[in-house]
Amino acid sequence: MTLESQPTPFSSLDDYIALPRVEGLALSPDGQRVVLTVATLTRDQTSYERALWSVAADGSGVPTRLTRSAKGESQAAFTAAGDVLFVSGRPDAAVAEKDTEAAQLWLLPAAGGEARAITRLTGGVSGIAAVATAARSLVIAADLLPSAADLEAEGAARKERTEKKVAAILHESYPVRFWDHDLGPAEPHLLAVSLADLHDTIAAPTINSEADAPAPYPADLPRPRDLTPTPGRTMDTAGQALTPDGSTLIVALRVAEQRSGRYVLVSIDVATGTQTTLFDEPKVDFESPTVSIDGRQVAFVRSAVSTPDGPADQEIWVADLDGGHPRRLAAEWDRWPSSLVFDSPAESPADSSQALIVTADHDGRGPIFRVPLDGGTPEQLTTDDFSYTNVSVDAQTGAIVALRSSWITPAHPVRISRSGVITTLATPAALPVVPGTITEVETVAGDGVRVRAWLLLPAGASMQHPAPLLLWIHGGPLNSWNAWSWRWSPLLAVARGYAVLLPDPALSTGYGLDFIARGWNSWGAKPYTDLLAITDAAEALPEIDESLTAAMGGSFGGYMANWVAGHTERFRAIVSHASLWSLDQFNGTTDNSEYWQSIFSAQGMIDNSPHQAVRDIVTPMLVIHGDHDYRVPIGESLRLWSELAEHHATADGSTQHKFLFFPDENHWVLKPQHAVIWYETVFAFLDQHVHGANWKRPRLLG
Repeated sequence: MTLESQPTPFSSLDDYIALPRVEGLALSPDGQRVVLTVATLTRDQTSYERALWSVAADGSGVPTRLTRSAKGESQAAFTAAGDVLFVSGRPDAAVAEKDTEAAQLWLLPAAGGEARAITRLTGGVSGIAAVATAARSLVIAADLLPSAADLEAEGAARKERTEKKVAAILHESYPVRFWDHDLGPAEPHLLAVSLADLHDTIAAPTINSEADAPAPYPADLPRPRDLTPTPGRTMDTAGQALTPDGSTLIVALRVAEQRSGRYVLVSIDVATGTQTTLFDEPKVDFESPTVSIDGRQVAFVRSAVSTPDGPADQEIWVADLDGGHPRRLAAEWDRWPSSLVFDSPAESPADSSQALIVTADHDGRGPIFRVPLDGGTPEQLTTDDFSYTNVSVDAQTGAIVALRSSWITPAHPVRISRSGVITTLATPAALPVVPGTITEVETVAGDGVRVRAWLLLPAGASMQHPAPLLLWIHGGPLNSWNAWSWRWSPLLAVARGYAVLLPDPALSTGYGLDFIARGWNSWGAKPYTDLLAITDAAEALPEIDESLTAAMGGSFGGYMANWVAGHTERFRAIVSHASLWSLDQFNGTTDNSEYWQSIFSAQGMIDNSPHQAVRDIVTPMLVIHGDHDYRVPIGESLRLWSELAEHHATADGSTQHKFLFFPDENHWVLKPQHAVIWYETVFAFLDQHVHGANWKRPRLLG
């Protein structure tokens, strides 16, 4: 595929971070319109604000903005009546205290008019968990303090902690952190909300008869009803779905097990809160439940817990709503589902018993598949170079609406007809012109297995003007370079003259279970040799200057960057972001230690730890980490930096290596101004060591 060579937003980091981006999609019950969540850069360029936009689901018309507030809106969903639900921290005119930061659930009427808040929880709403498609009910997620007996007491307890500036948390179980935030003291709950209890009245001001009495929950709002009292961490769910009539909630509920836990499938009667376990097996997770349109069946993903002996498969199952007649679908299909919903055949929209619509990584893409419920072979519905997310099925026509993206096209909404015709829908986030060209490269590894990659080339790259090569290693490791990422943008490097290689080595998804198993419990073996083999293939192309090659990666990609640094001298520079360095240290300090220890044997942890090769590093390294990264804690890069200095610094302490540290960022570095500094530093470091340019310190680094 050839891309435009004209000036693009990727030539300027400021222009790049200012590009609007589509982050979510919701399809209306009648299939007529789509609501998009669109993020745009704030005026001070230090964050993104989000708004909801409406577009026609048939590809006609122009986008219409639905919301506008300083706090922004997200997590859009539709009620059965066509009203739009969303979560926002925007001010509520009915609240006396205007400085609250807690996000609430809001409703924008389909008939028109102002949006109104329909919850007033002191700690706010975490998200919309599930919405009934044929009733005025939904379930929300919210964190509540464990000592509170009701919503009023919960509000009072929060107020007291705030007033006394108490931030301490008492933990009585593991885990204590997740990705970038501390867990507790509040615990996750699922709360039922009936929109039938929402009244349009003029509420009289509430006056407490006792000065210290907790403020009563507003009488004009539907009172959230706790379906999960005293949950602990069990409501850190792996998905949930409501039956169309709103009577039953199917939840992938977490059952604690010493330092970890497994997910079991549970049915909750919304009226009574009674829980019934549908599926529960030792060392097996049941996740991602979805309910059929007729409310009679539930589909889910079943996966055994992986061990050092090998990765477990992720299986698609379907059963009656009460758990009866369970059966596995597509047993011979070894792709891992990333989402699943019931199909709605156009010829019989009410009968969703025929198939599931499933997305899965596949050969460097993320297609949509139809998986028959009769045990038939999955059918691939999309064959383009895109990955699909946020998939919804139009119950009226059976058409599919989704977001799709690739490495040259950001996420944008499309409609896929029953005949397979894809129509691009309107969007307020116009697709940007991108630089260079994109193609595929593949090779055969030493064990005879095919290894492939995307290769992006800058404009003008040729035999006469070969481009330097940047090997960019993906994270995960159970992942694939198959979809657009605003955080990792190879087009920024392409715009600066670099060719970028995006390979899927052993452990990557989309190539089958055996391909993943090639690198299991041996991250430094075939994943490493696959990377070198595909780099060889790319360097053999006439458009590539094989003498000017660098490598970089984040998370698992950072691990591999560290491993590469200690095992070869072929690269001119290496960038290691949020990397694993010493596995014995990492496995006890990450936010999910039991998992990481369970997938490595004791010897595998020793054999595959990059820190043991620190003395052999000769390539200049740029180490990058955020202090709020709890998945790969900062201690990894602190130790890496210390040991680089110990073994490679000169007598006066100077070194060719550099360490870029973000005190207030997490695993990804998300603030736009910090993303700019991240790329400025990376490109300055690459230019210094790949092109021999003088080091240019980014201005805002002081």
